[in-house]
Amino acid sequence: MPRYKPPAALIKFLKPYDREVQKLALDLRSLVLEEMAPCHENIYDAYSAVAIGYGPTDRLSDGVFHIAVYSKGVNLGFNQGATLADPSGILEGKGKQIRHIKIRSQSDLARPELRGYVRRARQVAIDDARKLGETAPPVAGVVSTVKAIYPKKRRPGPKSRK
Repeated sequence: MPRYKPPAALIKFLKPYDREVQKLALDLRSLVLEEMAPCHENIYDAYSAVAIGYGPTDRLSDGVFHIAVYSKGVNLGFNQGATLADPSGILEGKGKQIRHIKIRSQSDLARPELRGYVRRARQVAIDDARKLGETAPPVAGVVSTVKAIYPKKRRPGPKSRK
């Protein structure tokens, strides 16, 4: 049983995905929360993916990393990944800010360096906030909020019941 039970809305948003992808998403969520909590968890039922953002507040601009759920797997995204140390050379992406690590199997999730990247991203966010003199109001545990539900989807639809 995960330490932080997934909210019912997240379980509902994940239902259209294959069981393996659902499990990857929830297992990655557990790993992230083990390293990040207490924190805010912002859930988006978006156009092309279910996205879950994590940060010290519920503001998108304060996000440290995110999970994006796709039909073939999940990505662990780092919101300031372009400046994050990448000693293993596993960060992907070419944008100005975000980098990600693809998680396609339980063996990807078990990579020992994964937690190191999460810890580094968290520490960078804490250090940056201190430099700016900002402090996030304390939260207890994980505060989960559904931020947006997009009516149109370009991803798996609800599975037909047989």
